[in-house]
Amino acid sequence: MNKENIQPPVAEKIEKKLTIHGDTRIDNYYWMNERENPKVLAWLHAENAYLDTVMAPEKELREKLFEEMKGRIKETDMSVPYLKNGYYYYSRFEKGKEYPIYCRKKGSLEADEQIILNVNELAAGHAYCQVAGLNISEDTKLLAYGIDTVSRRRYTIHVKNLETGEMFSDIIPETTGSSCWASDNKTLFYSRKDTVTLRPDRVMKHTLGISGEKEVYHEKDETFSLEVHKTKSGKYIVIHSGSTLSSESRILDASKPDGEFSVFQPRTKDLLYHIDHKGDKFYIVTNLDALNFRLMEAPLQQTGKQHWKEVIPHRSDVLLSGIELFKDFMVVEERKNGLTQIRVINDKTHQDKYLSFSEPAYDAYVGHNPEMDSKELRYHYTSMITPNSVYDYNMETGKQELKRQQEVLGGYDPKDYTTERLFATATDGTKIPISIVYKKTFHKNGKGPLLLYGYGSYGHSLDATFSSNRISLLDRGFAFAIAHIRGGQEMGRQWYEDGKMFKKKNTFTDFIDCATYLIKENYTNPGQLYAMGGSAGGLLMGAVVNMRPDLFHGVVAQVPFVDVVTTMLDESIPLTTGEFDEWGNPKNKDAYEYMKSYSPYDNVIAKAYPNMLVTTGLHDSQVQYWEPAKWVAKLRELKTDHNLLLLHTDMETGHGGASGRFSALKEIALEYSFLLKLAK
Repeated sequence: MNKENIQPPVAEKIEKKLTIHGDTRIDNYYWMNERENPKVLAWLHAENAYLDTVMAPEKELREKLFEEMKGRIKETDMSVPYLKNGYYYYSRFEKGKEYPIYCRKKGSLEADEQIILNVNELAAGHAYCQVAGLNISEDTKLLAYGIDTVSRRRYTIHVKNLETGEMFSDIIPETTGSSCWASDNKTLFYSRKDTVTLRPDRVMKHTLGISGEKEVYHEKDETFSLEVHKTKSGKYIVIHSGSTLSSESRILDASKPDGEFSVFQPRTKDLLYHIDHKGDKFYIVTNLDALNFRLMEAPLQQTGKQHWKEVIPHRSDVLLSGIELFKDFMVVEERKNGLTQIRVINDKTHQDKYLSFSEPAYDAYVGHNPEMDSKELRYHYTSMITPNSVYDYNMETGKQELKRQQEVLGGYDPKDYTTERLFATATDGTKIPISIVYKKTFHKNGKGPLLLYGYGSYGHSLDATFSSNRISLLDRGFAFAIAHIRGGQEMGRQWYEDGKMFKKKNTFTDFIDCATYLIKENYTNPGQLYAMGGSAGGLLMGAVVNMRPDLFHGVVAQVPFVDVVTTMLDESIPLTTGEFDEWGNPKNKDAYEYMKSYSPYDNVIAKAYPNMLVTTGLHDSQVQYWEPAKWVAKLRELKTDHNLLLLHTDMETGHGGASGRFSALKEIALEYSFLLKLAK
């Protein structure tokens, strides 16, 4: 049976007129946004069945890819332990088990193991299980954690007595999963989500053994979301209220849980800041008169910006990403020329040192360092050929020790592969970095298959990291490249500013320019070039196939945000109100017209499109399943080609896909088998 004989499902058209600013859009598939509607579910199942039929010849390949990728994972594995309050904490996996087991040992790594939480037991009977926000009280006796068994990111917090193993009857639903203990070891602070929009809009506190909870703070501005955490020192509880372009923190002495939170610095338009505490000072990473951020300090009792004093000045070529405080040292995370840097400053001598990294494209970042009084910095390093590595760096002596490198089973040798850093020239002359990896047997003769990956939104930087799964593509002749396009923050804060709001189209044209460059430089050709992106990267996929469908032979759009205008007009949908500063508010005519001009769903027309695989999850809380579903229905109706168009809906998961470490590989095996089918 060839693919021409297999008929795809045809979705019913029910006209819906959407009018605003005197402009009417016709949405024939608006009816798909009813999650419980049997007609909707039947169509999603029909699409899944169609995919299974079309991909049936690749069934053996999918199974082989799954086993291959699973075979590279060390099934019985353990994280590098870290010390906190007299205990060494770590997680481990057991052979055949999907989920982690969280453990600790008292005083020494030779001590007896105490299992504090076995997620495999919690996951029993659930198709999905995600645990988040593990949080241990200061006296080390209690564990709070959040659990989500639906994949809507609505976590229920539970509390466990680590001395007896008993569970408290206190159960707190509709949270973000994270929480923090006051110093009394019985009062828990956490943020609660609105049940419709899923926006964390309230910080609550609950005292163990006492029924009910008390609202501490309600964030009424719908563009802000809340989170609550403790400073590294443990001295202060911080409520952080943040939107895309401004933020505000409230602080409370952790030893006074019944006290009143005080505003650190009142919210101001376009002012972002994050705080931490050490000794007699607060440290503030802020964009106050500093596009790329700078570091300030303030006295404990005078926290308003008029009292801030500069510690590290603004630099036009360096983005200050964050800080890690120690008793005698400060570690600064930075970005320069698209690469991450780790800078260690000795507070006593004021001398500083940058850690050195030799590969052309890599990622390095500060790990979990919970103890203030430590001379050891835990950091992570990886590149497209170097597996994830954990180091301890002695900030006093400069000596470092590799504590663990991800073990890739099955004979992986990094010397068989090459990684490069390239620069494409964008339409406006801007140099766009590209990170690329391929096997040394790959020839730059323009004939090899290449997968180009991109994101480019929210100031989220895509760094050159390792993936053991990717080896399955590289060993089959593919090159893999990341386009570090505008909308991310790889090249500094301006990189983000130039890829959002009324400059959003830079993100799409940058990706197209990177693709064109790779073809020009003989890495591949349009008949062998593939593109992939997820979520806002799925928006990128939708935009580029509308703009330059001829450039790509195949596209994988994962949980794609493609119905931009309709979603941003619906304030009941999770994320919408918090993202007006990212995309614009279409209630404003100029924003509406600009968004409509690139929104993938609104710009599908009768023309030829590449082969496409679109994925979604029925319970997705970030990008609702109906966006990709409607998009596929409209593409089916209008496209003029005979290329593959497949929709896969995971009926049991949400935005992040499957929760288990092996289940997720099945989704990747589907995507890879689709690409390899096309690249034959």
